[in-house]
Amino acid sequence: MTTTTQFETQTKALIDDLKSVCANYGLGNDGNEFKIITQSFLYKFLNDKYVYELKQLEPNLANAEDFDAALKQYSDSDLEMLTMQISQNTALIAPKNLLSRLFEQQDKPKFAEIFDQTLLDVAKDNNDIFSVLTQGGEKVALFENISKYVTDNRDAFCKALVNKLVAFSFEHIFTQKFDFFATIFEYLIKDYNTNSGGKYAEYFTPHAVAKIMAACLVTDTNVTNATCYDPSAGSGTLLMNLAHAIGEDKCTIYSQDISQKSSALLRLNLVLNNLVHSIQNIIQGNTILKPYHKQENGQLEQFDYIVSNPPFKLDFSDYSADLDSKANKERFFAGIPNIPKSKKDSMAIYLLFIQHIMHSLTAKGKAAIVVPTGFITAQSGIDKKIRQKLVESKMLAGVVSMPSNIFATTGTNVSILFLDKTNTKDVVLVDASTLGTKVKEGKNQKTVLSEAEEQQIINVFNAKEAKDDFSVVVSYEDIKAKNYSLSAGQYFEVKIEYIDITAEEFNTKMKGFESNLETLFAESKGLEKEIQNNLKGLKYE
Repeated sequence: MTTTTQFETQTKALIDDLKSVCANYGLGNDGNEFKIITQSFLYKFLNDKYVYELKQLEPNLANAEDFDAALKQYSDSDLEMLTMQISQNTALIAPKNLLSRLFEQQDKPKFAEIFDQTLLDVAKDNNDIFSVLTQGGEKVALFENISKYVTDNRDAFCKALVNKLVAFSFEHIFTQKFDFFATIFEYLIKDYNTNSGGKYAEYFTPHAVAKIMAACLVTDTNVTNATCYDPSAGSGTLLMNLAHAIGEDKCTIYSQDISQKSSALLRLNLVLNNLVHSIQNIIQGNTILKPYHKQENGQLEQFDYIVSNPPFKLDFSDYSADLDSKANKERFFAGIPNIPKSKKDSMAIYLLFIQHIMHSLTAKGKAAIVVPTGFITAQSGIDKKIRQKLVESKMLAGVVSMPSNIFATTGTNVSILFLDKTNTKDVVLVDASTLGTKVKEGKNQKTVLSEAEEQQIINVFNAKEAKDDFSVVVSYEDIKAKNYSLSAGQYFEVKIEYIDITAEEFNTKMKGFESNLETLFAESKGLEKEIQNNLKGLKYE
């Protein structure tokens, strides 16, 4: 077993241990379990990161047999000088709030109150950098009072959590890279990976989709100071892949999502992936009704890269009328979906997200959006108006139509729509619908792409390569001639295979056809007579 594999196994074991504690105290599958698990995990991660950074700065602490005893020898001023040198990605933990100090107090009366206060103090001390903003300007702190979710034996519950945390160390994990933390984050949230607690998109996009989107967007290895945005961010899988492709130190993340849960998960994802500097740009709010990120002149902020897996269908009838305003005329240029008389939850809100994204790109901006495959061929309505605008404005890079069931939680076929405001030339359309292997995921069937298949899609798209029955390269004029269809299949050539045969072989084949037809005609006549005779035999009774 490799060291990385050992780290992964041990970290997953910690997560399992925390879930076991919750189950033992009646919180298994409880709606608040994810808050306890993710906040306990995050407190431990931040605690160990702070200790790790101190050890990197101070050899005496690194070499001490008892770190806590050695730390107690430092004066407040000496410790303050050390902490001033710690990176912004590291939360500052006062000595009294360290996990080791919590462990020392576990047998005190009302330990649950001590535990909660410790987390609240850490949140308060790091409020400016680690808080998520709401649309109205309120700060959502790192931690809350989590013992309140247990009805009995709160002290014992908090003691059990602390004992699981103190038996584990993250210190050997901080050297790991993106793929490691992406795997850990996926494992951490797998039981909470639904939109039952929120109104917008799924919290988790399959890594194959996220990887393809990022790799096809970021083809320049010299990108610096890039702004990256997701207007329906969920837990941030798309943003993390995008940031990793650019370089976490070369970009700044911006997002908005209506769900409290997704904003909390996204913050955790940013912490794990060394993107703490972007937490201040994470907004909890309704992007379509009240987009938060704006320029000084009040216009919408524009971004270099945008990724999104927006909700496809959602009832937004409560605020649909508010969207039809003068201020939104340019943003929603193709229109706002009508409110149906029934099935209001089927309103196509993704059409608003596409228009919002188009409006939010810089002059050289690029975007990748997950859309229902029906969008790329719809012959009328808002769908077609959007595609027409993409073609006429020459801001379309291409489309990749994915295999069915690439998302285990939805049967909707999806495609990835790629925008590029600098692409004045050809467009590449990829039909990847036949790729992948079907596997069972719980009660659902899911299609999984191999790494080779993922790379095949990426290579063909980025090279604008035409491959038989897989991809086609077309001009904007070609798309216009096909009524703005973005389906690769409608551009594939129909191949007719010609075989040279002799006159004798031709005559033999023709006689065979004639003979077969005579037989079929004779059978048809016999069948006609039989039907007529049966009809004559029918009597009214």
